[in-house]
Amino acid sequence: MKTTLITASDLLAALGREEWVICDCRFDLSDPDAGERAYREGHIPGARYVHLERDLSAEPVTDRGRHPMPAPERMAEVFSGLGIDGSRQVVVYDAGPGSYAARLWWMLRYTGHEAVALLDGGFARWVMGGMPVVADSPSPARGRYPLEAIRSDRLVALEEVAASARLIDSRDAARYRGELEPLDPAAGHIPGARNRPFMHNLGPDGCFRPAPELARELESVLDGVPATEAVFYCGSGVTACKTCSRSRTPGSAMGGCMPDRGANGAVIRAGR
Repeated sequence: MKTTLITASDLLAALGREEWVICDCRFDLSDPDAGERAYREGHIPGARYVHLERDLSAEPVTDRGRHPMPAPERMAEVFSGLGIDGSRQVVVYDAGPGSYAARLWWMLRYTGHEAVALLDGGFARWVMGGMPVVADSPSPARGRYPLEAIRSDRLVALEEVAASARLIDSRDAARYRGELEPLDPAAGHIPGARNRPFMHNLGPDGCFRPAPELARELESVLDGVPATEAVFYCGSGVTACKTCSRSRTPGSAMGGCMPDRGANGAVIRAGR
């Protein structure tokens, strides 16, 4: 069972296995239809497309929110439509960095499905390796996804943030410091949060850096707090899931994240 990462070569060897479900999560915040267009042009054989806003998010509860987590029942509906049930090995990928795919990884883990892995290096690594790409979509699938083990402790609501043992901001340093804010109404970070940019998880080749290196760096940011007690956030609960995926535990993610903080009048701090 693969539960964190899978290499392109290992996925290639598993192509065609009926018990495996492959999900293409490519997306572009500046062009929400770009990922689906890219999927139609070419994808890993057998992969099914999963749209961040249509499938992996609920409607915002404010006019400023982005990508809040859907209700568990909606998650089960989406997963069932992808052919996922309790017995399937799921592999998720996006264009490369893993941020959008990690959202689906986290949601599956949140609802009790352990057999889900990120494709290391994503579609870029797959293509670079000369592996097969197809344009045809697989036949419709239908599973029966069980909602029997929801880990409600892994999703943190706005009012619970102040009590968190450690708050980790997964955005890049400039957004954390409030020097740049291209997406959300408030620049800066939640008071008390520490910065651990999600892109620091990757090496120059676009793949995840060795687990021992990442563990040492994360332990430094956590400063004695177990990863299971930390809360990871970003702009809308997408890139934070990537840091969760490499913390060796699903951790907790904050639903709504920065947009809802600003929209609800919460304090946002600029600077280091």
